[in-house]
Amino acid sequence: MTVRPLRADAERTVRTILEAAERVLSRNPSASMEEIASAAGVARTTVHRRFATREALVMSMKTWASEQLASAVDEARFDTAPPLVALYQATANALRVKVSGGFAMNTAAAASSESDEIMAGVVASCDRLFGRLQQAGALRPDVDLVWARRVYYALLHEVAQSEDADRTDLDTLATQVVDTLLRGIGTPAAQL
Repeated sequence: MTVRPLRADAERTVRTILEAAERVLSRNPSASMEEIASAAGVARTTVHRRFATREALVMSMKTWASEQLASAVDEARFDTAPPLVALYQATANALRVKVSGGFAMNTAAAASSESDEIMAGVVASCDRLFGRLQQAGALRPDVDLVWARRVYYALLHEVAQSEDADRTDLDTLATQVVDTLLRGIGTPAAQL
């Protein structure tokens, strides 16, 4: 079965609904489809025509957020930019997506196979970047790169979830994340 692409006006409507759903559900995760429709400025029937169920809407939100994150990672040019520049740019870009798409990025709803596939590509890109960082000497040769990536993701998640994430300059937060990842928070005297 082939899926026809949406017309431009239908695509705008879907995007408007997704953006409204993000705003509404971030404030109230149990908000109704009617509340989402109202925030989007469309009829409830329009939301239901595009998303048959609330679960379908949340799945679409998750896929949309995954696409935005993948685009943010691609913009950092992991494979061509100097690795430290790519790491900083990816961090700033990812924080922008995670802060603006908090509900969709962090919902406990099951991911769709499409969002899983997109996120697998993001992970593969990050793994390549961390390999480049290690080759460039920015990460110690004995560092487990999978562990380093998981720590990096945890730092991103915690910063994006912090209360001041939307009040603090995201470039400042990106610098803190990269600095914490590369230098840690201990003193040289505290090294084992």
